[in-house]
Amino acid sequence: MNLNELNIDASTRINVQNWLDGAYDDATKQAIREMMNNPEELNESFYRNLEFGTGGLRGIMGVGTNRMNKYTVAMATQGLANYVKKCFANENGQLKAAISHDSRNHSREFAEITAHVLAANGFHVYLFEALRPTPELSFAVRHFQCHTGVMLTASHNPKEYNGYKAYWSDGCQLTAPHDTNVIDEVLKIKDLKDVKMSGGEQNIEIVGENIDSVYLNRIEQNSLHPELIKKHHDIKIVYTPLHGTGITMIPRMLEKLGFTNVNIVKEQATPDGNFPTTPSPNPEEHAAMKMAVDLAKDIDADIVFASDPDADRVGVAVKRPDGEWMLLNGNQTLSVIIYYLMNEWKRTGRLTGKEYIVKTIVTSELPADIAKKQGVKVYDVLTGFKWIGAKIRELEEKEIYIGGGEESYGYMIGDFVRDKDAVSACSMIAEIAAWAAEQGKTFFDVLVDIYKEYGFYKEGLLSVVRKGKSGAEEIQQMMKEYRSNPPKEIDGEKVIRIDDIKLHTSTNLLTGEKTPIDLPESNVLQFFTEAGNKITVRPSGTEPKIKFYFGVKGELCCKSDFDKVNNALDAKIEAIKKSMNLA
Repeated sequence: MNLNELNIDASTRINVQNWLDGAYDDATKQAIREMMNNPEELNESFYRNLEFGTGGLRGIMGVGTNRMNKYTVAMATQGLANYVKKCFANENGQLKAAISHDSRNHSREFAEITAHVLAANGFHVYLFEALRPTPELSFAVRHFQCHTGVMLTASHNPKEYNGYKAYWSDGCQLTAPHDTNVIDEVLKIKDLKDVKMSGGEQNIEIVGENIDSVYLNRIEQNSLHPELIKKHHDIKIVYTPLHGTGITMIPRMLEKLGFTNVNIVKEQATPDGNFPTTPSPNPEEHAAMKMAVDLAKDIDADIVFASDPDADRVGVAVKRPDGEWMLLNGNQTLSVIIYYLMNEWKRTGRLTGKEYIVKTIVTSELPADIAKKQGVKVYDVLTGFKWIGAKIRELEEKEIYIGGGEESYGYMIGDFVRDKDAVSACSMIAEIAAWAAEQGKTFFDVLVDIYKEYGFYKEGLLSVVRKGKSGAEEIQQMMKEYRSNPPKEIDGEKVIRIDDIKLHTSTNLLTGEKTPIDLPESNVLQFFTEAGNKITVRPSGTEPKIKFYFGVKGELCCKSDFDKVNNALDAKIEAIKKSMNLA
């Protein structure tokens, strides 16, 4: 079949012809010829190059320039190698890189290709012997004093996807200026001939237990109450790795701490990139947590947690007084973690006035209120865990990081990892459950105690999808309108403050005073009302949608009123949506 006869984009035609003429393997070329019978699929696979974004690659796996495959991975790695070599041109000794991968289909293959390209470029490569969590990769970059690192994962995306997260020498995902500079270098790789695919095999070192044990030993140092774990070692824990990498480290870490009654969801214990037992391997979703909660009901467990495929996010379920199980959102879990850390750091006399926590601007204000009450500083950063890592780097050797996180189920205790860490988070959540048991309480009771002391904070999220070019224009127009004609009232409450992250300005509408916001530019607006509610408007950077984050607050006098207040706050969020014409 002649390419010129197909109804495809000009860019698709060029890219397909380059692959058919280039040094690509016969199986790939045959797959392209078969795809020519489906011009729509051919067009989607080749109309552009898969974009290397500020965090790396992410896309559907398959043949094509717009797909995750061994060639797009190799070319991205060559671009990364070229940039790292430029940055460390005066470095004494060999450049180093660490590479790990999750349980997704082709992740091991992509990890090995990444290793071979970096090794061929002269890097000493620490390649994990098998799948390992994302946070362990971040830890390994720092432990081995690497200049870069790569994690092959698509996080909690559907099974069709895979991805490539790039890390800098501090163990954090790429931030400015490295993020955009790496993109520039990747864009210069136009052809497979530009990629060094082999020739440095002797530079690859396989690692495993020699880094596993160091990582787990460091997490163990986070424990603030080892004696309570010993006393309540048999609390019933249910854990599911959702067919991901968490199975390699989380049960082992819990055992190391002393927990003896860890019940793993057997059907989801085997790593499997097809995720056969769940429609989505995302612990934020009820469907992903169902089997774990069902097991918890069967054995009358004390706490449930689940990690996503690369074990950086954690979903938690807790037992209510009526015996039913409730899934916590990311804000609730983070608030309980921060509450425990603040109480125990104060109790043990570790607070010196130099400590701080970090959260993202779309995260609940509750963790901030908890920390401030103990005299601990709070830093707000942009959405995305790389900004938490960047803040830690900025304050290194000046102030002391205790913990932090974001509403999207990511938490980090201690600064030895520079990305969200389900292994250390699960360990801390289990310890909090033991701490609660010592007081005759449950994890749910601890959350209620927090709400009684600080107020009942409730959050909601609405994503408005607007596809295509016209959709993108509509989203930009919405932001322009909110900026030029901001709401004076939201659901009958006066707006008293507006934060415009794009303009780096916070405006007090009661006094007219403007104060600078020390954050990188981002197209985000936040409205604060007189009752303490917070509404954030943010276009997605990766999808055709605009996101609205709602944070409201009520009072909780007693545990028996939990449902009443919870329902009232849900109604409040719906009323806010209606007042903003979003419902």
